[in-house]
Amino acid sequence: MKSIVVVSSLTGNTLKVGDIVAYALEENMTTVKVEEMPDVSDYDLVVVGCWVDRATADARAQEFIKTIKNKKVAFFVTLGAEADSEHAQVCLKNIGALFDESNELVGQFICQGAVSLRMMEVMAKRFPAGHSHAMTDERKKRMEASHSHPDMADLQAARAYFADLKQRLEG
Repeated sequence: MKSIVVVSSLTGNTLKVGDIVAYALEENMTTVKVEEMPDVSDYDLVVVGCWVDRATADARAQEFIKTIKNKKVAFFVTLGAEADSEHAQVCLKNIGALFDESNELVGQFICQGAVSLRMMEVMAKRFPAGHSHAMTDERKKRMEASHSHPDMADLQAARAYFADLKQRLEG
């Protein structure tokens, strides 16, 4: 099974996970940056990695996803929220819906990534107290806690998930 892993990464979180995903699929595989807009016509499996922006894939990833047709596809996502949160589930649904119906969605994986300091500053300045996205003490603590992600457990989970996916698709 010929596979490609295409990644959009803003802070390096998604690229870090992408390298593990690529290794799980094939030891010598490297990730391809989404900016390269690779031709995926010769691949059996196209894996897209992206970061979450407004509960969906970032703009560069969305642009690439629109080009994929008639493929087995999987995706992985990093986001600032906890991976088992309701928000994470909404993100998975939204991102999965971006893929053309001609594709077969065979897998999805999500893990927490660090919220950028810039994003924390923007939220603190842009959203006043009482706004649903205002920087509360609780939100600030959660965002600061995110800075340890993706951690070793996240990376091991990604590797296991995609190694299992490869085995299922080849088996």
